[in-house]
Amino acid sequence: MGARVLDVNGKEVTPIMGSYGIGIERILTAAIEQSNDQNGFWLPASIAPFTVVVAVTDMRDELLVETGEKLASALEAAGLDVLLDDRKERAGVKFKDADLVGIPYRINVGKKAAEGKVELVTRATSTSVDVALGDVVALVKERVAEDALLTAVEA
Repeated sequence: MGARVLDVNGKEVTPIMGSYGIGIERILTAAIEQSNDQNGFWLPASIAPFTVVVAVTDMRDELLVETGEKLASALEAAGLDVLLDDRKERAGVKFKDADLVGIPYRINVGKKAAEGKVELVTRATSTSVDVALGDVVALVKERVAEDALLTAVEA
């Protein structure tokens, strides 16, 4: 920029400036650099826009819609940040969008809901497990707490 200032002796000098702050952009960039794969990235629950996304796989099925809504409400009541994906999109679109946003956990409400089960997907490990509806809130909370502890230990 060509900026010049006078020093204490009245001599013209070029100022040198340093910034050691860490803002949201640097935190987000560092998190993405550490946690990504060919499908996108994932964020720790502490900085993710949502902790869990509840993806209703077929919006035409009333049982799935009702199950997804109840599950999202139960997760919110447990203190988690929840996104209910009730768009009229194909399941694969919903899954890919959740991966691209970096949400750490996804609950797929699909055909197994009739049996009282949903699929819990952990984005960081790309693993999934079928979980009884009555157990899923506690399991997500447990995993979030474990992740927070692991992140604290690594720091």
